[in-house]
Amino acid sequence: MDKGYRLSAATGIHKGDREYQQDQVALLAHPRIPGCVLGVVADGMGGRAGGRKASDQVLLTSRQLFERYDPASEDGSTTLRQIGEEAHLVIKLTAIAAEQEPHSTIAAFIINPGGECHWVHSGDSRLYHFRGPALLRRTKDNSYVQALVDQGELTDDEALVHPKSNVLLSCLGTEAEPELATHYIPQLQIGDSLLACSDGLWHYFTTEELGSVLHSLPPREASEFLVEKARSRAMGGGDNLALAIVKVEPPVPDKAPVGSGFSPLP
Repeated sequence: MDKGYRLSAATGIHKGDREYQQDQVALLAHPRIPGCVLGVVADGMGGRAGGRKASDQVLLTSRQLFERYDPASEDGSTTLRQIGEEAHLVIKLTAIAAEQEPHSTIAAFIINPGGECHWVHSGDSRLYHFRGPALLRRTKDNSYVQALVDQGELTDDEALVHPKSNVLLSCLGTEAEPELATHYIPQLQIGDSLLACSDGLWHYFTTEELGSVLHSLPPREASEFLVEKARSRAMGGGDNLALAIVKVEPPVPDKAPVGSGFSPLP
């Protein structure tokens, strides 16, 4: 991206049809380094207060370590893994003190100045990387149904409606050490989009739908549209949901009409 670029971004969060909000989301600009951004989504689990405490801890740890992060001397993937490991430890200590069973997913990314990107995830909150409307990569859920899909025992569509679709094999706060999967993008391109979201959002969309929406709409409009459509498709049974979107755009705003070529989803 020799000609420069700009990042546009938005977050969205909704309680869904649940009594309590246990999802959390943050999109943070680095306090000292222009063009350095952290995005994180955490889906808390474990009782009325336990899940929210767990997701709050993921965001608190993310903020603290990101403020100390220096991309000139530190590897972004190492910092993201450290966020996951430290949040995991504190959540476990919280569980001992409160006699609860708090857990949380994590889906987080760091974009460095110049456009390189690192991400980390554990659980079934997801990260997607689109180029235009096309998917380049997404995280693989640490879930029971994903393991069945990998073994050829379920299709992706069957996994969505499986009675154990919410059973996780890895996340933060469990007895076992979490699986923290990282990925490195050497350089984002103009036209790329990143999406971090909890299962309360991605459950209601195909990958093609997500790519189309992110490509066609600015982040704020895309976020609002996806939240509204997820709520509609949940038909009164929706989970908490949270999302963060970042788009890489030209330094001079395009003069074409915003959202041109966008077709509403059914």
